[in-house]
Amino acid sequence: MGDPVGLVLQLPPILFALTVHEVAHGLAALRLGDPTAKLLGRLTLNPLPHLDPLGTILLFFMGFGWAKPVPVDVRYLKHPRRDMMYIALAGPISNVILAIGFGTLLRVIYPAGHEFTGRVERALVQMVAYGVGLNLMLAFFNMIPIFPLDGSKVLAGLLPPIAAARYQTFEPMGPFLLLGLILLGSLSGVSVIGFVIGPFVRYFSHLFTGGIL
Repeated sequence: MGDPVGLVLQLPPILFALTVHEVAHGLAALRLGDPTAKLLGRLTLNPLPHLDPLGTILLFFMGFGWAKPVPVDVRYLKHPRRDMMYIALAGPISNVILAIGFGTLLRVIYPAGHEFTGRVERALVQMVAYGVGLNLMLAFFNMIPIFPLDGSKVLAGLLPPIAAARYQTFEPMGPFLLLGLILLGSLSGVSVIGFVIGPFVRYFSHLFTGGIL
């Protein structure tokens, strides 16, 4: 809240990251036989149909969040457990690809030792840098194996059927656990989620930008 300019510069990469993430889920589902997302108009780069108010606000102010989940009808899937895992993976993978793209762009427009003096130039560089970090945060946050995050579906697809069934019995508690961890970090000043995903975000930000970040 103390940096309104920073918040404005984060808005385009946040909306783009969330939108591409959800479209990737929908395209993967369509590829595997489920047209639900397409029929509901979710295969669009217009961010409005994809926004979840709480998830978007948290992404701005807490550094992690989510969009409105793309609906998937498992009745269309030939191999539900496996296919749901692939559909879940599509979102985080799309964000890693975006992070690579933003990182490559940053290396082009902001070579080592170069200094920008114009406000527009500095704003552009900052926005592209946000694009790297925000996409990586979204990718790694969603890979945490807590329901309803993508990581929970990936883990359910990897576990043996009996273990997966037992694991899925915890699904109703997942959102409460997730919100509890977020609130705990907010109140204590020590984010458990940030502690888990932070090293990955920093490492890959450094890697994808050639050390600029």
